[in-house]
Order: sequence, then structure tokens, then C-alpha cells
Amino acid sequence: MSMYVPRLIESALNNSTKSALLLGPRQTGKSTLIGKLKPELTLNLADETLFVELSSDLQAFKDRVESRPYKTIFVDEIQRMPELLNLVQFYIDQRKGMRFYLTGSSARKLRRGGANLLPGRVINYFLGPLVAKEADYAFATMAVLNYGTLPEIYSIEDEKSRQSILRSYSVSYLKEEIQHEALVRNLPSFARFFHVACQSVGQLIDYTKIAKAAKVSRHSIPRFFEILEDTMVATRIYPFEPAIESADLIKHPRFFLFDNGVFNGLLGNFNASIDRRGPLMEQLVFNQIKDSCGALEKSFKASTFRTRGGLEIDFIFEVEGDTIAVEVKSSDNIQSEDLRGLKSFPNHYPRKHLSMVLHAGSREIKKEGIWCLPL
Repeated sequence: MSMYVPRLIESALNNSTKSALLLGPRQTGKSTLIGKLKPELTLNLADETLFVELSSDLQAFKDRVESRPYKTIFVDEIQRMPELLNLVQFYIDQRKGMRFYLTGSSARKLRRGGANLLPGRVINYFLGPLVAKEADYAFATMAVLNYGTLPEIYSIEDEKSRQSILRSYSVSYLKEEIQHEALVRNLPSFARFFHVACQSVGQLIDYTKIAKAAKVSRHSIPRFFEILEDTMVATRIYPFEPAIESADLIKHPRFFLFDNGVFNGLLGNFNASIDRRGPLMEQLVFNQIKDSCGALEKSFKASTFRTRGGLEIDFIFEVEGDTIAVEVKSSDNIQSEDLRGLKSFPNHYPRKHLSMVLHAGSREIKKEGIWCLPL
């Protein structure tokens, strides 16, 4: 049996008197989390029988909601019926004290469906895979590089089970999220793109090369990336705006998947070997900081920094108004060459900021004035 790991966002949901819309990729534990809040009525739109019933007659939704004096109502997979949000707004406005918990895995389906996202009435939250604080900082670095931090994966120890679940993720994603919700007309083209794009994790994206490798129209590539982002399985990050001109930054974005285990499952390789460790480390650092900020309701932005002259910093993070330049290394053998980008950064961004190296070793050292810290 899987072990439940408490989530940081639970306290915010528990203490709020407002309704909540909780978005996040599939299998990050949204339904389990809301279930822990013990809603009085649960309507799971992944249940085809219920979905057909409510789709054919919205009165059926009202009948269920009004059958008893419910105070808390949970609607799972809300993106399958965006039109329900108008009724949710009606009840929030008319029935004081009635609270809705809504979960979904596709912001695209909600927006494209012309959904009323209930501004001011519902608080939006994001739930990603587990972050280090939720695991009491007990992550084993190699384990999370290999298998990621999806709650189910983290709570089971059998490696064959882990690999089987992670290998099936892309199939279920393509079938249930993309095909079922009709986000693309040509699923084989999107599937080829998805596989090719995953081989570009951590790199600067070249849309033309991806289109050629996937045998897909160049004009489809930006839209396909938008689908990955709107279904929350990937994120693109762009050049650090304050330094674009002064540093002559390369303007191509970089791309990261939301979880290392899912990424490795897509590629069929669960070995964080030396040649793969760099991109896996970068992806792990990016997701841990992004998802930690989401869980703690902190503002977050990540940017790239790579000049045409060859200077590079893996990430520029902006968190709650603070700017942090981060270089990620797969070993604690830090050389002067590894610090070139960080040391040159003040020339292009003279404002107050913090610079650091995060590495997979065990030593905490200060080299040439820059802290190099174990992950």
C-alpha cells in the first residue's frame, strides 16, 4: 500500500474559507489531497457514467448539489466540463458558506472552453510532485534523479513497479489528456513531437530542428509546446530580461519536463549515468524550486542566461523579489572555469543578487567568494 506524504499546501487549503481550484499534472496527488479534507459530496468527472449524465443535462449537477445541505463539494477533473464553473459561481454567490474544491490537469481546456475561472471567488493553487521539505529533506539524490518525486513513486520501493508506472505515464497522458480531450487533431504527430522534445530537455530549443526530427510542420511546434505547458507537464524558460541587450543573450528558450521519473520513463532509461546527470540535476533543481514556491505561495520566475560569447549560468531565479543566479554541477569538484558565468553576471546585472553553485557532492565550500552547496 502506498504511504501518504502530507503536502505543504494542505494548511492553506484547510485554513481558507474560500473555494479552491487546484491544478497540476496527472498523478501528483490532487484527488488524494482533497480527499483528506473530507468533502461532503464528491463528483469525479473521470467517471464516464457521471460525465455523460452531467454533459447531457446540467440540471443533473444542480440536483446532486441540492439533494442535501452540503457545505463542501469536490469536483474532480473539472477541465472535462468547463461549463460547470458558471454553476459553481452561482452557488458560491447564492449559498453563503458553501465551498467548492475543484481539481484539474489542463488549464488549456478550461481557457479554450471559454471557462469562467471565477476571479475573486476561488483561490488558485498548484500541486506538483513532492518537494524536499515535504519529504523532511530525506531525498536520496540518485533515487530522485532516477525516479523523480511523484507521490506514488516515492512511497513504493520496488524498482520494477516504479519503472512500470513511469513507463506508462506517457501512454496515459497521450490517451487521457491529449486524445480524450481532443487537444490535437493528429495524435501520432504530437506523439512524435513529444518524444523528440524530451530529448531536448535542458537545451536551448530549436523549433526547426525539432520539427524536422519529428516530421511535423514547423508551425505546429510552438502550439505543441503550449499544450505541454497548459497540461502542466513541461515549462519553457526565457532569457533574463534585464540583461538581454547588455549581455547579448541567446534568445532561444530552454525546456524542462515536470518530473525526472516521468522523463526517464519516456526515454526508457532509469540510470542517472555520468553522461546524463547534468540535465537530470538541472531539471531536478528547477522543479524543486518552482514547485516549492508554488506550495508555499511564493512568487517565482526562472530565466536563462547564455551569451553569444559563450558565458552561461544555468538559472536566474526570481523569488519574492530576490534574484538568485544558480549554477548546477553533478560533482563537488568545482573549477574556476565553472564560475565564469556567475562571476561575470554583476557586469550585466549590477543590482543586489545572490550567486551560488548547487552540486551533487557532499562538501560545502566557498570558492572565489561563491558558495558551492550540496544539493
